[in-house]
Amino acid sequence: MNQYSFYRCQPILTEYCPPRETGAKERGSRRKPDTTATGLTASMLLVTGGAGFIGSNVVASLNEAGRADIAVNDILGSDGKWRNLAGRQLAEFVPPADLLRWLDGRKLDAVVHLGAISSTTATDADLVIDTNFRLSLRLFEWCAATRTPFIYASSAATYGDRAAGFSDDWSLAALKRLKPMNLYGWSKHLFDLAVVERVARKDKLPPQWAGLKFFNVFGPNESHKGEMMSLVAKRFDEAKAGKRIQLFKSHRAGIADGEQKRDFIYVDDAVAVVRWLLETPSVSGIFNVGTGVARSFRDLMLALFAALGREPAIDYIDMPVSIRDNYQYFTQAEIGNLRRAGFNADFTSLEEGVKRYVTCYLDRADRHR
Repeated sequence: MNQYSFYRCQPILTEYCPPRETGAKERGSRRKPDTTATGLTASMLLVTGGAGFIGSNVVASLNEAGRADIAVNDILGSDGKWRNLAGRQLAEFVPPADLLRWLDGRKLDAVVHLGAISSTTATDADLVIDTNFRLSLRLFEWCAATRTPFIYASSAATYGDRAAGFSDDWSLAALKRLKPMNLYGWSKHLFDLAVVERVARKDKLPPQWAGLKFFNVFGPNESHKGEMMSLVAKRFDEAKAGKRIQLFKSHRAGIADGEQKRDFIYVDDAVAVVRWLLETPSVSGIFNVGTGVARSFRDLMLALFAALGREPAIDYIDMPVSIRDNYQYFTQAEIGNLRRAGFNADFTSLEEGVKRYVTCYLDRADRHR
């Protein structure tokens, strides 16, 4: 078992699912000491976007490892995102408007920067650049000045139309060949370029810096994302109700209906990479975070029906004309950099990840971790 993942469902008679209370200790992890009693400034770990999908799972993992000295920076809004943190213990919650002032004079163990406008259909370019690029630069520079490790979310959306492949080569020349297809991907790409340019110039850097190009992550705590949820979450209620679910037909020769492929990665494994980096401060770079194996949307839905114990019922519908020209038919992460850096944990199979997601979360009254 991957020591950086938190409790997994075990197929023993009935499914065993993670406990929902906080404070469970994880093997190989230690609680950070509280130094406030000695008059020293107590250290904390900051997770931006900590109420979001991946961010709240990172917070859950850290809590379950015994860490409660976590500050979360996020906007909770009115879409129920607060429920992602309802069972968690935090040291502080920092609104985005207060973040830079809050950081002034502070000592942190690390910054895990997952906050972003992540919708691939976002159109307010000024807001996206302010949030995803300019704020990220300020955090990077703060970490460089204060000697604080900095781990941030990039995205597989930086690869664009796949013309340049999905190579994990993060040299400046390789990054400059990428052509993102949407505003979100472009904003993440701009920041990757800015970081690597600073590395090339030998500017002052954080003692550890790591960019994570997440591929298709799925799992609990994504219900607030609406149309940006994974297809498992979107189609679960229909499949459980015995309805037929719909997938897009293929409009490309040689690819069957439903055989468009993605590198689907269960959120436990994405969190495991973040946790490993936090515990391996000698590693820096930009890394793809996927399984290295592409699976089809049909495979994904077959796994959903299997997890529910139902016969597959899938219809194929025409893809909207508006997205056909730019539709991505294949993604698959190259993960050689991650393996060479020393991350050697196995990834959860598609079938196991979907089963765990369905059994432990989607098929329960409370779907949150």
